Amino acid sequence: MERPIGTIPIGGKTVNSCTVDICMALSEFEVKRMEKLVGEFLEAVRPDPEHRHQLDISFRISNQSFEIFEIRPQWRDPDKKIEESVAKATYVKSTKRWRLYWKRADLKWHRYGPFPESDSLEKILDVIDEDKHHCFWG
Repeated sequence: MERPIGTIPIGGKTVNSCTVDICMALSEFEVKRMEKLVGEFLEAVRPDPEHRHQLDISFRISNQSFEIFEIRPQWRDPDKKIEESVAKATYVKSTKRWRLYWKRADLKWHRYGPFPESDSLEKILDVIDEDKHHCFWG
């Protein structure tokens, strides 16, 4: 079951909206921590408000994973919005590690070879931000 989160308040301001697929894979505390860290990360990389109608960035949480995606107008019909995947990370509770994925041209998620996993969500977000091999942001 999905519940819309809307905007996430962080430090007196609100950050990007997301959707959470509720399940018991992560505790409520772990989900809130993920929302906070990913929300803060996205707030730092989102375009300026005056450009968000052309390009915005959001995320969704499903089970023990989060997916970051771009939102932009469809080129033939600018009133319709399309989503393009940027990155995905999944928490594996049995190993207590995050696995990082990128979407290749075949439109399937593949483990990110240069940095396939980490025990730190913050490090996963740093790797996505750095995008050393241009797999996430292009």
